[in-house]
Amino acid sequence: MPLSYRAQHLLQLMIKTAEQTSASFPPEACAKLFEPLVEELSTQQWADLCVAVGTVVPLPADVPVGRPDEVARVVLGFVPRDMRLERPFAMLAVAGLAGLDAEVAPRLTERRGPIAVAEVELLLGWDVARRALFAESLAEGPAHFSPPPLDVRKLSDLPGYLDFARATLEATEARVAAIHAGEIPYRADKAFDHGETNTIGRAARLALYLDEPWLPELLERLVPGVAVAPTQARTLPSQSLLYEIARAVEEHSTPEAVWALRAARQATRHAGVPKQLDRMLKRIEPALANRLEVAFRLPDGRVRQAVGEHTAVISTEGTVELSWWHGDKKLKSVPAAVRREHPDEVKRLRTLAKQVQQQQATLVRALEAGYASDTPPPYHQLAGQPIAERLIWEFEVSPGVWRSELGLGVPDVPVRLWHPARASLEEVAAWREVVQDKELRQPFKQAFREVYLLTPAEEATEVHSNRFAEHVVDYPKLYALFKQRGWQAHYLGPWDGGGDGQAQRVLAGGRWQASFDHGYLFYEEGYAVTDQVRFHRLTEGEWRLAPLTEVPPLVFSEAMRDVDLFVAVASIASYPEWAANRPDELRGYWETGSSGPLAPSAEVRRDALSRLLGRTSIAERCTVTDRYLVVRGDLRTYKIHLGSGNILMEPNDAYLCIVSTRDPHAGLFLPFEEDGRLALILSKAFLLGNDTAITDPSITRQITT
Repeated sequence: MPLSYRAQHLLQLMIKTAEQTSASFPPEACAKLFEPLVEELSTQQWADLCVAVGTVVPLPADVPVGRPDEVARVVLGFVPRDMRLERPFAMLAVAGLAGLDAEVAPRLTERRGPIAVAEVELLLGWDVARRALFAESLAEGPAHFSPPPLDVRKLSDLPGYLDFARATLEATEARVAAIHAGEIPYRADKAFDHGETNTIGRAARLALYLDEPWLPELLERLVPGVAVAPTQARTLPSQSLLYEIARAVEEHSTPEAVWALRAARQATRHAGVPKQLDRMLKRIEPALANRLEVAFRLPDGRVRQAVGEHTAVISTEGTVELSWWHGDKKLKSVPAAVRREHPDEVKRLRTLAKQVQQQQATLVRALEAGYASDTPPPYHQLAGQPIAERLIWEFEVSPGVWRSELGLGVPDVPVRLWHPARASLEEVAAWREVVQDKELRQPFKQAFREVYLLTPAEEATEVHSNRFAEHVVDYPKLYALFKQRGWQAHYLGPWDGGGDGQAQRVLAGGRWQASFDHGYLFYEEGYAVTDQVRFHRLTEGEWRLAPLTEVPPLVFSEAMRDVDLFVAVASIASYPEWAANRPDELRGYWETGSSGPLAPSAEVRRDALSRLLGRTSIAERCTVTDRYLVVRGDLRTYKIHLGSGNILMEPNDAYLCIVSTRDPHAGLFLPFEEDGRLALILSKAFLLGNDTAITDPSITRQITT
């Protein structure tokens, strides 16, 4: 280990010892820790500013660092001039120690915009320890890299930085407004320089982290303004700042910030920005579940507004709908008089309806992802909202005794969302009957939610699960599902280091992390093989592998539910036409997987089908077995696998390939429709139950052969 790094490690050990024992170290002992830095300079001929700053991280009051200003000057002298601006704040900390502020400050502010200059000026008013703490919170890297994760907790403790953050964001919004007003000449992507963008990103992260009350209104103006040119050009004032704000929102989400990004996505005329924002929003919305104290701060979305002699109503019961009324009569479309006399109002209400729909989607994702939280979310904020009335809740009627009810009301006792993993089989069955009988469209799968309990095999492997290992999957589809469900993963491919991957999702308010291993299938391009699932607990700031028996049951169940979804949707066993002209080993997997034992997701589908079939015209022709929906046609009897949807024909289990079919069960209430498999199986059942009416020769030829 280089001497300089050993010095840094020794100083950190001294700090920890001082904090735990109240020990005191003489200034000369601390000063000597800089000497190894100088020893290396004679051979390396350059100095690592980050290591230098690591030796001046603020110490407790009774552990003085002395003033090794001569060593600090030597360190600065060996920093190459072209590297000094790559780590400006580390340089500022060392310069303060060396007493060289007057010499270094002009270099740091040269060719930087006023917002970045203001940040440097703020730091010049701090002592060396606070500058070092600031630099450490940034973990500065070269300027051409994206800013690393920011430790906002350290920023919040630094004097004046919160006030600076507000002033920075207000100055940013004012500049964007001036560009749109024509007061500042418009230059595409030149509204802010690199240093200013980073400064604004830090300010946004701190304000979002602290959930400052002034921030939502400011972001509502700023973010869309950054995303659209003041002219009709398909450019924007600052693409880099827009994405920097989006990254800040991903790290510290609030509902209002999500809406601002969605408004920007709608406003921009740039061809590529909406796609990039869509990708980022898929990660941002689930992140709200880690901030449940703000996630439910959503309007109920119900709007009733008079427009001339008519009334516009935006309702959120079930799906979001904009409807038009004349008195008590609901109209089929926008009245001609309203379109003619109030076109701007019609456009505004349609936009508002889309915003309400997006807000409801954000709330649903936060509610569902919050299942794994081990702290009581502020569900009372949802009282009176239509979305809460379609969910099952549990109320603590006495210590440790919970009663489940449909609808939230205005709770005056502790409340939580009902989950089937906490209920008896009888209670689960009863709630499924209620949802089915009432034809209740729940915001997410709740009554019919899958449950994943720890198995003896997983207890035996201790720290990993093989439950969903060794499945062959369509990799682009798998990767898209990762993003959709809020899992982070690098894209794999046939290049060096691109063969092995791990998708990760953080749960329980950031206290648990699930990881799903998978590898690229090199001999079959575009496919991957799944592997183990592991769980890590956040302990003393580090992710540590945890035994499966210590993982909270709902954390385990919700993570495994995602993995089951990944495999069920992306597995090649789900594609009826896949096996043709494939390698033997893959064709063997397809044949086994397309008719194998059911995963929990398919078991729930089997239960739902059992309840639905009695309401259909083909009920007498259908039987549900452990793995199949058996349909008796006039020509043959068919077995539709409840996992893959693939079909075998009796008496010899000949395979029947039906790639897609129409939807003859239209109008039949389905209690859930997550991946389309339930509807697909029903469609095939209706088709095959009346097999003599099939006219498609590609199907009839298989049946009669």
